[in-house]
Amino acid sequence: MIAGILAGITWAIETIVLGIALAMSPFVSTEKAIFLAPFISTFIHDAFSAIWSLIFNACRGNLPKLIKALKTKSGKFVALAAIIGGPVGMTGYVLSVANMGASIGAVASAVFPAIGAVLAYFFLKEKMQWYRWVFLILSLAGVYGLSYSPELNISNFLLGIVGTFMCSFGWGIEAVIIAKCVQDNAVTDELALLIRQTTSALIYGVVILPIVQGWGFTVSVFIDTGWLIPTIAIAALFATASYLFYYRAISQIGASKAMALNVSYSAWAVIISIIFLKDMSLLNPITIICTIAVLVFGIFAAADYKELVKKAKQSE
Repeated sequence: MIAGILAGITWAIETIVLGIALAMSPFVSTEKAIFLAPFISTFIHDAFSAIWSLIFNACRGNLPKLIKALKTKSGKFVALAAIIGGPVGMTGYVLSVANMGASIGAVASAVFPAIGAVLAYFFLKEKMQWYRWVFLILSLAGVYGLSYSPELNISNFLLGIVGTFMCSFGWGIEAVIIAKCVQDNAVTDELALLIRQTTSALIYGVVILPIVQGWGFTVSVFIDTGWLIPTIAIAALFATASYLFYYRAISQIGASKAMALNVSYSAWAVIISIIFLKDMSLLNPITIICTIAVLVFGIFAAADYKELVKKAKQSE
């Protein structure tokens, strides 16, 4: 559960940093740049995340196991999850952030645990007790309330909602596939992340960018753009940490519980925006109450009280 909460905190930081990057030139210089920004930033983001993950796995001595993991059926399904969670889910997430802001982008895309929980029930046989469903619904009600805080500025609601659906279904399906794959001893959560981010970056570079004719603009982004690339690299570093925590939580407590904890990133994004970015527009009763609701009910939704009582009795 601690890993799941840390995944939420680090992803909230990633959300804010990525939001800053998307507001930089040249992503906002022309209409074409605004259109291409989600695709190009996601490619650069996942490429840097793959590099960070490669460095991490190299330091952990995991690279000799990588080829063996890729040869397994589980390793191949991790690559499939990467396509669903990366080009589909991550593009939707960036669309959401770009068109509804960092705080609301995080909040709106946070509905994926509900979708993932239903999929985990049918495909992984992960049962959710009735009270966990209640807490999850209450947490998502907090998410809904946050998205309607009156002081927040949404630039393009339609594109933001499209991004939300892409993100929610993409990440929900991805979590269920990963949960199944990490049950294979050959595919650890750390190797799964390396496979996931590398596959996602390759799909973007080889398929997505040529389709949207974005390679020319991508190359120009690396030339004399100041802090843009370092900012995306920093966002990718926090994303890598978040995924490591998230995959660890999935492997230890299951997909539905991990997703319920990960949804807390929407509330952490609001808290961090207030403390570090001094965004006082978020200090209103609706935002405060809903932020607390998302955090508290999200944690309750991940808690299996029968299991907690059982372990408490065993410890006695």
